[in-house]
Amino acid sequence: MVWTSLHAKIHRTIKSRCLFERKQRLLVAVSGGQDSLCLIKLLLDLQPKWGWHLGIAHCDHCWRSDSQANANHVEDLAKTWGISFYLETAKEALNSEAAARNWRYQALSAIAQANNYQYIVTGHTKSDRAETLLYNLIRGTGADGLQALTWQRLLTTDVMLVRPLLEVTRSQTEQFCQEFHLPIWEDSTNQDVKYVRNRIRQELIPYLQTNFNPNVESALAQTAELLQAEVEYLEQAAQQLREEAMEGGVESTDAINLESRDAINRVCTRVGDVVSLRLNRRVLQKAPLALQRRVMRQVLQQMLADAPNFEHIEKLTALITAPNRSQTDPFPGGAIAQVQGDWIIIKNN
Repeated sequence: MVWTSLHAKIHRTIKSRCLFERKQRLLVAVSGGQDSLCLIKLLLDLQPKWGWHLGIAHCDHCWRSDSQANANHVEDLAKTWGISFYLETAKEALNSEAAARNWRYQALSAIAQANNYQYIVTGHTKSDRAETLLYNLIRGTGADGLQALTWQRLLTTDVMLVRPLLEVTRSQTEQFCQEFHLPIWEDSTNQDVKYVRNRIRQELIPYLQTNFNPNVESALAQTAELLQAEVEYLEQAAQQLREEAMEGGVESTDAINLESRDAINRVCTRVGDVVSLRLNRRVLQKAPLALQRRVMRQVLQQMLADAPNFEHIEKLTALITAPNRSQTDPFPGGAIAQVQGDWIIIKNN
Protein backbone atom coordinates (compact mmCIF):
# COMPACT_ATOMS: atom_id res chain seq x y z
CA MET A 1 0.00 0.00 0.00
CA VAL A 2 1.20 3.50 -0.87
CA TRP A 3 1.01 5.75 2.23
CA THR A 4 0.31 9.34 1.18
CA SER A 5 0.12 12.58 3.13
CA LEU A 6 -3.67 12.32 2.92
CA HIS A 7 -3.58 8.89 4.58
CA ALA A 8 -1.51 10.36 7.39
CA LYS A 9 -3.82 13.37 7.72
CA ILE A 10 -7.00 11.29 7.98
CA HIS A 11 -5.35 8.84 10.38
CA ARG A 12 -4.39 11.77 12.65
CA THR A 13 -7.82 13.37 12.33
CA ILE A 14 -9.67 10.19 13.32
CA LYS A 15 -7.33 9.74 16.27
CA SER A 16 -7.22 13.33 17.54
CA ARG A 17 -10.96 13.94 17.18
CA CYS A 18 -11.91 10.47 18.48
CA LEU A 19 -14.18 9.93 15.48
CA PHE A 20 -14.09 6.13 15.65
CA GLU A 21 -13.13 3.42 18.08
CA ARG A 22 -10.98 0.49 17.03
CA LYS A 23 -12.70 -2.66 15.73
CA GLN A 24 -16.00 -0.86 15.11
CA ARG A 25 -18.47 -1.50 12.27
CA LEU A 26 -18.46 1.38 9.79
CA LEU A 27 -21.10 1.78 7.07
CA VAL A 28 -19.63 3.99 4.35
CA ALA A 29 -22.02 5.92 2.11
CA VAL A 30 -20.63 5.64 -1.43
CA SER A 31 -22.27 7.45 -4.34
CA GLY A 32 -19.48 6.60 -6.77
CA GLY A 33 -18.29 10.21 -6.99
CA GLN A 34 -14.75 11.33 -6.23
CA ASP A 35 -15.33 12.29 -2.58
CA SER A 36 -16.92 8.99 -1.54
CA LEU A 37 -14.37 6.92 -3.51
CA CYS A 38 -11.55 8.82 -1.86
CA LEU A 39 -13.15 8.15 1.53
CA ILE A 40 -13.65 4.40 1.07
CA LYS A 41 -10.13 3.97 -0.33
CA LEU A 42 -8.64 5.81 2.67
CA LEU A 43 -10.66 3.73 5.15
CA LEU A 44 -9.73 0.49 3.39
CA ASP A 45 -6.05 1.40 3.57
CA LEU A 46 -6.33 2.39 7.24
CA GLN A 47 -8.37 -0.70 8.12
CA PRO A 48 -5.37 -2.88 9.12
CA LYS A 49 -4.31 -0.27 11.69
CA TRP A 50 -7.80 0.05 13.20
CA GLY A 51 -9.40 -3.37 12.71
CA TRP A 52 -12.68 -1.96 11.40
CA HIS A 53 -15.42 -3.95 9.69
CA LEU A 54 -16.39 -1.91 6.63
CA GLY A 55 -19.60 -1.99 4.62
CA ILE A 56 -20.74 0.09 1.64
CA ALA A 57 -24.23 1.58 1.30
CA HIS A 58 -25.55 3.20 -1.87
CA CYS A 59 -28.79 5.19 -2.16
CA ASP A 60 -30.46 5.33 -5.57
CA HIS A 61 -32.69 8.40 -5.80
CA CYS A 62 -33.92 7.33 -9.27
CA TRP A 63 -33.37 10.87 -10.55
CA ARG A 64 -31.28 9.84 -13.54
CA SER A 65 -31.70 7.35 -16.34
CA ASP A 66 -28.30 5.85 -15.44
CA SER A 67 -28.97 5.57 -11.69
CA GLN A 68 -29.27 1.77 -11.82
CA ALA A 69 -25.99 1.52 -13.72
CA ASN A 70 -24.46 3.80 -11.09
CA ALA A 71 -25.65 1.46 -8.33
CA ASN A 72 -24.25 -1.57 -10.20
CA HIS A 73 -20.92 0.21 -10.56
CA VAL A 74 -20.66 0.77 -6.79
CA GLU A 75 -21.74 -2.81 -6.10
CA ASP A 76 -19.00 -4.10 -8.41
CA LEU A 77 -16.45 -2.02 -6.49
CA ALA A 78 -17.67 -3.47 -3.21
CA LYS A 79 -17.29 -7.01 -4.61
CA THR A 80 -13.78 -6.19 -5.84
CA TRP A 81 -12.81 -4.99 -2.36
CA GLY A 82 -14.60 -7.87 -0.61
CA ILE A 83 -16.95 -5.54 1.29
CA SER A 84 -20.62 -6.04 2.16
CA PHE A 85 -22.88 -3.97 -0.11
CA TYR A 86 -26.31 -2.53 0.71
CA LEU A 87 -28.60 -0.79 -1.76
CA GLU A 88 -31.66 1.31 -1.02
CA THR A 89 -33.81 2.52 -3.92
CA ALA A 90 -36.34 5.35 -3.66
CA LYS A 91 -39.89 4.08 -4.16
CA GLU A 92 -41.37 7.48 -4.98
CA ALA A 93 -40.21 10.72 -6.60
CA LEU A 94 -38.13 12.99 -4.39
CA ASN A 95 -38.95 16.48 -5.55
CA SER A 96 -36.33 18.52 -3.69
CA GLU A 97 -32.76 18.40 -2.42
CA ALA A 98 -34.02 18.53 1.16
CA ALA A 99 -36.42 15.62 0.61
CA ALA A 100 -33.64 13.58 -0.98
CA ARG A 101 -31.28 14.31 1.90
CA ASN A 102 -33.86 13.35 4.53
CA TRP A 103 -34.73 10.13 2.71
CA ARG A 104 -31.04 9.29 2.29
CA TYR A 105 -30.27 9.62 6.00
CA GLN A 106 -33.36 7.61 6.92
CA ALA A 107 -32.32 4.88 4.49
CA LEU A 108 -28.74 4.81 5.77
CA SER A 109 -29.92 4.70 9.38
CA ALA A 110 -32.23 1.78 8.62
CA ILE A 111 -29.41 -0.15 6.94
CA ALA A 112 -27.05 0.55 9.83
CA GLN A 113 -29.54 -0.53 12.48
CA ALA A 114 -30.56 -3.67 10.60
CA ASN A 115 -26.93 -4.76 10.18
CA ASN A 116 -25.43 -3.61 13.49
CA TYR A 117 -23.25 -0.76 12.22
CA GLN A 118 -22.37 1.80 14.89
CA TYR A 119 -21.26 4.49 12.44
CA ILE A 120 -22.39 5.92 9.12
CA VAL A 121 -19.47 7.60 7.34
CA THR A 122 -19.91 10.16 4.56
CA GLY A 123 -17.44 11.89 2.24
CA HIS A 124 -18.39 15.51 2.98
CA THR A 125 -15.38 17.75 2.48
CA LYS A 126 -14.14 21.20 3.42
CA SER A 127 -15.64 22.37 0.11
CA ASP A 128 -19.06 20.99 1.11
CA ARG A 129 -18.77 22.75 4.45
CA ALA A 130 -18.11 26.09 2.77
CA GLU A 131 -20.99 25.60 0.32
CA THR A 132 -23.39 24.59 3.11
CA LEU A 133 -22.53 27.71 5.09
CA LEU A 134 -23.29 29.90 2.05
CA TYR A 135 -26.44 27.93 1.20
CA ASN A 136 -27.88 28.32 4.69
CA LEU A 137 -26.79 31.95 4.97
CA ILE A 138 -28.63 32.81 1.75
CA ARG A 139 -31.77 31.03 2.96
CA GLY A 140 -31.61 32.74 6.33
CA THR A 141 -30.29 31.05 9.46
CA GLY A 142 -28.52 31.51 12.78
CA ALA A 143 -25.20 30.15 13.95
CA ASP A 144 -26.61 26.61 14.06
CA GLY A 145 -27.30 26.60 10.32
CA LEU A 146 -23.91 28.12 9.49
CA GLN A 147 -22.10 25.26 11.25
CA ALA A 148 -24.51 22.58 10.05
CA LEU A 149 -21.89 20.19 8.62
CA THR A 150 -20.32 18.97 11.85
CA TRP A 151 -17.71 16.26 12.35
CA GLN A 152 -20.22 13.93 13.97
CA ARG A 153 -23.82 13.83 15.14
CA LEU A 154 -26.27 11.23 16.35
CA LEU A 155 -28.71 10.02 13.72
CA THR A 156 -30.40 7.59 16.11
CA THR A 157 -29.78 6.60 19.70
CA ASP A 158 -27.22 4.01 18.56
CA VAL A 159 -25.94 5.25 15.17
CA MET A 160 -23.45 8.10 14.78
CA LEU A 161 -22.94 10.03 11.53
CA VAL A 162 -19.25 10.87 11.00
CA ARG A 163 -17.54 13.08 8.38
CA PRO A 164 -13.77 12.48 8.46
CA LEU A 165 -12.93 14.58 5.35
CA LEU A 166 -13.98 18.03 6.61
CA GLU A 167 -10.39 19.27 6.42
CA VAL A 168 -9.93 18.00 2.86
CA THR A 169 -10.91 20.00 -0.23
CA ARG A 170 -12.66 18.63 -3.29
CA SER A 171 -9.55 19.29 -5.38
CA GLN A 172 -7.59 17.06 -2.99
CA THR A 173 -10.06 14.19 -3.30
CA GLU A 174 -9.90 14.54 -7.09
CA GLN A 175 -6.11 14.38 -7.05
CA PHE A 176 -6.21 11.34 -4.74
CA CYS A 177 -8.61 9.49 -7.06
CA GLN A 178 -6.39 10.22 -10.04
CA GLU A 179 -3.30 9.06 -8.20
CA PHE A 180 -4.88 5.69 -7.36
CA HIS A 181 -6.84 5.39 -10.65
CA LEU A 182 -10.16 5.11 -8.86
CA PRO A 183 -13.12 4.73 -11.28
CA ILE A 184 -15.20 7.85 -10.59
CA TRP A 185 -18.83 7.76 -11.66
CA GLU A 186 -19.69 11.18 -13.05
CA ASP A 187 -23.11 12.30 -11.83
CA SER A 188 -24.70 14.46 -14.52
CA THR A 189 -26.96 16.19 -11.97
CA ASN A 190 -23.86 17.76 -10.39
CA GLN A 191 -23.66 20.01 -13.46
CA ASP A 192 -27.31 21.01 -13.43
CA VAL A 193 -27.50 24.63 -12.23
CA LYS A 194 -31.23 24.39 -11.51
CA TYR A 195 -30.08 23.05 -8.13
CA VAL A 196 -29.04 25.84 -5.76
CA ARG A 197 -26.04 23.95 -4.39
CA ASN A 198 -24.67 23.46 -7.90
CA ARG A 199 -24.97 27.19 -8.62
CA ILE A 200 -23.09 27.92 -5.40
CA ARG A 201 -20.40 25.38 -6.36
CA GLN A 202 -20.03 26.33 -10.01
CA GLU A 203 -20.79 30.06 -10.00
CA LEU A 204 -20.71 31.69 -6.56
CA ILE A 205 -17.59 30.04 -5.07
CA PRO A 206 -15.46 30.66 -8.22
CA TYR A 207 -16.68 34.29 -8.28
CA LEU A 208 -15.69 34.78 -4.65
CA GLN A 209 -12.31 33.12 -5.27
CA THR A 210 -11.60 35.35 -8.27
CA ASN A 211 -12.85 38.64 -6.89
CA PHE A 212 -12.50 38.43 -3.10
CA ASN A 213 -10.42 35.62 -1.62
CA PRO A 214 -8.71 32.75 -3.47
CA ASN A 215 -8.85 30.75 -0.23
CA VAL A 216 -12.53 31.43 0.43
CA GLU A 217 -13.37 27.73 0.88
CA SER A 218 -10.88 27.38 3.71
CA ALA A 219 -11.99 30.68 5.26
CA LEU A 220 -15.66 29.66 5.26
CA ALA A 221 -14.89 26.17 6.56
CA GLN A 222 -12.84 27.72 9.37
CA THR A 223 -15.79 29.94 10.28
CA ALA A 224 -18.02 26.85 10.45
CA GLU A 225 -15.49 25.12 12.71
CA LEU A 226 -15.38 28.09 15.10
CA LEU A 227 -19.16 28.34 15.16
CA GLN A 228 -19.53 24.65 15.96
CA ALA A 229 -17.76 25.03 19.31
CA GLU A 230 -19.73 28.18 20.13
CA VAL A 231 -23.07 26.57 19.26
CA GLU A 232 -22.30 23.57 21.47
CA TYR A 233 -21.53 25.90 24.38
CA LEU A 234 -24.66 28.01 23.87
CA GLU A 235 -26.89 24.93 23.57
CA GLN A 236 -25.57 23.59 26.88
CA ALA A 237 -26.06 26.97 28.58
CA ALA A 238 -29.60 27.24 27.18
CA GLN A 239 -30.42 23.72 28.36
CA GLN A 240 -29.35 24.63 31.89
CA LEU A 241 -31.36 27.87 31.80
CA ARG A 242 -34.42 26.05 30.47
CA GLU A 243 -34.26 23.51 33.27
CA GLU A 244 -34.08 26.32 35.84
CA ALA A 245 -37.03 28.14 34.25
CA MET A 246 -39.12 24.97 34.07
CA GLU A 247 -38.68 23.82 37.67
CA GLY A 248 -42.16 22.88 38.83
CA GLY A 249 -43.60 24.14 35.56
CA VAL A 250 -44.89 21.05 33.78
CA GLU A 251 -48.35 19.57 33.89
CA SER A 252 -48.77 16.20 32.19
CA THR A 253 -51.41 13.55 31.64
CA ASP A 254 -48.89 11.06 33.06
CA ALA A 255 -48.84 10.57 36.82
CA ILE A 256 -45.09 11.06 36.98
CA ASN A 257 -43.10 12.44 39.89
CA LEU A 258 -41.57 15.68 38.58
CA GLU A 259 -39.26 16.44 41.47
CA SER A 260 -36.07 15.96 39.46
CA ARG A 261 -34.86 17.81 36.37
CA ASP A 262 -34.40 14.51 34.56
CA ALA A 263 -38.09 13.73 35.07
CA ILE A 264 -39.05 17.15 33.72
CA ASN A 265 -36.97 16.59 30.59
CA ARG A 266 -38.38 13.09 30.05
CA VAL A 267 -41.93 14.38 30.17
CA CYS A 268 -41.28 17.41 27.99
CA THR A 269 -39.70 15.42 25.21
CA ARG A 270 -42.89 13.41 24.70
CA VAL A 271 -44.96 15.95 22.82
CA GLY A 272 -48.18 13.99 22.98
CA ASP A 273 -48.09 13.75 26.79
CA VAL A 274 -47.53 17.44 27.51
CA VAL A 275 -50.74 19.33 28.23
CA SER A 276 -49.18 22.47 29.66
CA LEU A 277 -45.65 23.71 30.09
CA ARG A 278 -44.69 26.67 32.29
CA LEU A 279 -41.59 28.86 32.08
CA ASN A 280 -40.61 31.26 34.85
CA ARG A 281 -40.21 34.70 33.29
CA ARG A 282 -38.14 36.05 36.20
CA VAL A 283 -35.49 33.39 35.58
CA LEU A 284 -35.43 34.08 31.84
CA GLN A 285 -35.32 37.87 32.21
CA LYS A 286 -31.89 37.64 33.84
CA ALA A 287 -30.40 35.90 30.79
CA PRO A 288 -28.98 37.45 27.59
CA LEU A 289 -31.29 37.57 24.57
CA ALA A 290 -29.22 34.91 22.76
CA LEU A 291 -29.93 32.38 25.53
CA GLN A 292 -33.59 33.42 25.79
CA ARG A 293 -34.06 32.66 22.09
CA ARG A 294 -32.32 29.32 22.39
CA VAL A 295 -34.48 28.31 25.33
CA MET A 296 -37.61 29.16 23.38
CA ARG A 297 -36.39 27.25 20.36
CA GLN A 298 -35.66 24.18 22.49
CA VAL A 299 -39.16 24.40 24.02
CA LEU A 300 -40.82 24.77 20.62
CA GLN A 301 -38.84 21.85 19.21
CA GLN A 302 -40.49 19.71 21.89
CA MET A 303 -43.96 21.15 21.50
CA LEU A 304 -44.24 21.37 17.69
CA ALA A 305 -44.24 18.60 15.11
CA ASP A 306 -42.02 20.59 12.71
CA ALA A 307 -38.93 22.69 13.37
CA PRO A 308 -39.81 26.21 14.62
CA ASN A 309 -38.91 29.17 12.42
CA PHE A 310 -37.58 32.60 13.41
CA GLU A 311 -41.07 34.09 13.69
CA HIS A 312 -42.22 31.34 16.10
CA ILE A 313 -39.17 31.83 18.32
CA GLU A 314 -39.49 35.63 18.35
CA LYS A 315 -43.15 35.75 19.32
CA LEU A 316 -42.55 33.33 22.20
CA THR A 317 -39.43 35.21 23.34
CA ALA A 318 -41.42 38.48 23.36
CA LEU A 319 -43.60 37.08 26.16
CA ILE A 320 -40.62 37.20 28.55
CA THR A 321 -41.13 40.95 28.95
CA ALA A 322 -44.75 41.30 27.75
CA PRO A 323 -47.61 42.64 29.94
CA ASN A 324 -49.64 40.20 32.00
CA ARG A 325 -52.30 38.23 30.06
CA SER A 326 -50.50 38.74 26.74
CA GLN A 327 -50.73 35.73 24.45
CA THR A 328 -49.60 34.50 21.06
CA ASP A 329 -51.72 33.44 18.15
CA PRO A 330 -51.71 29.64 17.68
CA PHE A 331 -48.52 27.88 16.68
CA PRO A 332 -48.69 25.09 14.08
CA GLY A 333 -50.70 22.31 15.67
CA GLY A 334 -52.75 24.70 17.80
CA ALA A 335 -50.48 25.36 20.82
CA ILE A 336 -50.90 28.80 22.40
CA ALA A 337 -48.57 30.63 24.82
CA GLN A 338 -49.83 33.24 27.31
CA VAL A 339 -48.48 35.27 30.23
CA GLN A 340 -49.87 34.58 33.69
CA GLY A 341 -47.98 36.67 36.23
CA ASP A 342 -44.40 35.41 36.51
CA TRP A 343 -45.10 32.49 34.18
CA ILE A 344 -45.35 31.85 30.46
CA ILE A 345 -47.90 29.06 29.99
CA ILE A 346 -47.72 27.05 26.76
CA LYS A 347 -50.83 24.97 26.23
CA ASN A 348 -50.58 22.17 23.70
CA ASN A 349 -54.02 21.63 22.23
